[in-house]
Amino acid sequence: MNTSAQKNELIFDYSSGNLGEAKSLFVSMYLHLNSLAAKRASIFENILAENFSKLSDIAPKNLKYTDCLNTPSNNNSKTYKLKNPLSRLIGDFNTIDWKSVYKGFKEYSLPFKDHDAVKLIKMDPGTSVPLHSHNGKEYILVLEGSFCDEYGEYNKGDMQINDQNIKHNPTACKKNGCICLSITENDVVFFGNFGSLLNLVTFVKSFFK
Repeated sequence: MNTSAQKNELIFDYSSGNLGEAKSLFVSMYLHLNSLAAKRASIFENILAENFSKLSDIAPKNLKYTDCLNTPSNNNSKTYKLKNPLSRLIGDFNTIDWKSVYKGFKEYSLPFKDHDAVKLIKMDPGTSVPLHSHNGKEYILVLEGSFCDEYGEYNKGDMQINDQNIKHNPTACKKNGCICLSITENDVVFFGNFGSLLNLVTFVKSFFK
């Protein structure tokens, strides 16, 4: 499931404006951290712009270069330090009011009115998530540190896309742990000795979303 085709489709949907707020933030962070993905997005945007210019029912406005140079600026000659899209929304990770889920695992839900649940996940070094799958797609972007599972190791700027056919047991790296941005389209399904109990907890929690 975690293929280049899936990632390119997500980037293309972002470039064409077809994503909701949660996934738009997710992809914008991916492009901010991953230069190769940003180049793909630029290619897609150029293709879309070229196709847009060929639409017969839309007349592009011809601008001179002076129209852009003479546009009033709101910067007041102050230097503007570019921040990543997530920092603009929530600030520094260290100031977040993390919610402890279990020892070594914390999360922070982002305030989006979207059908997708988007969270920040913080895992201490060596912390694992029990073996699980998903009823819908799961998108994970590593913001800091790294984690590994049955399918490989994921470092800062790497994205993982999973669906109901994927079962994995993510474990944060033993040196630095990890912070990830995560989107889930539906509830998690746990397996193993405590799977039934964890699924019951997930079911109960669904009534308070």
